[in-house]
Amino acid sequence: MSGLAVRAAASVRSPEGRASGTTPAALDYYRDLLTPFGEKPDEELLARGAHVHHRDLADLLVADEGVGRSRPELLIVTHALQDVVPFTAVAPHLTDRLGGLATNFSIAEQGLAAPFTALRIASAYHRAGRAAEVVVAVLEQTTLPTAFPLVQETPLVDSAAALVLGASTGPGLRFVRARSAASAAAALDESTLSGDFGGDAPDRVLGEDGTLLVLGPWVAEDVPEHGAVHRVAPGSYCTSVWLELADHWQEWRRTYRRIVLCDTDPRSGRSHVALFAHGEG
Repeated sequence: MSGLAVRAAASVRSPEGRASGTTPAALDYYRDLLTPFGEKPDEELLARGAHVHHRDLADLLVADEGVGRSRPELLIVTHALQDVVPFTAVAPHLTDRLGGLATNFSIAEQGLAAPFTALRIASAYHRAGRAAEVVVAVLEQTTLPTAFPLVQETPLVDSAAALVLGASTGPGLRFVRARSAASAAAALDESTLSGDFGGDAPDRVLGEDGTLLVLGPWVAEDVPEHGAVHRVAPGSYCTSVWLELADHWQEWRRTYRRIVLCDTDPRSGRSHVALFAHGEG
C-alpha cells in the first residue's frame, strides 16, 4: 500500500475567545486538582485568558472546506498544553463532525513531540490497511489555571492546525518518516534523513537542491542550513511547524522535492523532525 500524502490542511491563529470566561464548575475542578499539591487556581490569571477551548479550535478547523469534507477512518488530536476546561472529549467530538466513523484518540504529555508521534501512528495504521484517510489535529490554547512561563513569557497565542492525509496515488506531498534525537543537529543527521524516495538510488536530503528546511521557533542551536530555510516566527509551541505546513503545503509541494520540519522542545531539549517528499509512495 502506498504511503500517506497531504490532501488538505487548515490553520487557526488567535481566534476570538469566549466572553463568559471561567465557569464555577471549572474553578471547582481546578481547586480539586491543585489543592493536594498545595496550590490553588490563579483566578486573576484565568480571568485575563482568552478562553478558547479545544472544542472551539476543533470546530474552527472543521469550518475549513478541505478538512470539513474529510471522512477519516483514523483521527488523532494532539496537544502539549491542557484544555482550559476538562469537560469535552475533543477527539470524539471532532470525529462526530467528520462523519462519526473514525477510530479516535488524543496524544498529550509529550510536549511538541505529540504531532510527530501522531504521524508515525497514522503511517502504521495506513500500512496495515486500517486507515485509508487520516486527520491529525494539533491544538494549542493558552488559558491556564496557574502561571506557566512558556505561555506568559513567549508569549504564546491560541492556535490550531489540521492535516488530512490519504493514500499517495500520484504526485503529491507524501509523509516519509518522523524521528527524534537529543539535539536538532542529531535529528537532522543525513545518515537517518536520507533514503529512497522513488528514484534509482538513495537520495540525500540536506545539502541537495529542492529541499526546504522548516525550523521551528525553538531551534536555538546551529544546524546545517543547506539550501532553502524557512524559520517559523515565535508565538507557538506544539503547533509551530504545523501551522506553517498547513498554510504553505500546496506552494511548497510545487516548489520543493522535500520538506523537512524540525523543532526543539524547550522543556525537554529533545528535537523532532518530520520528512515529507514530493512523489508517489
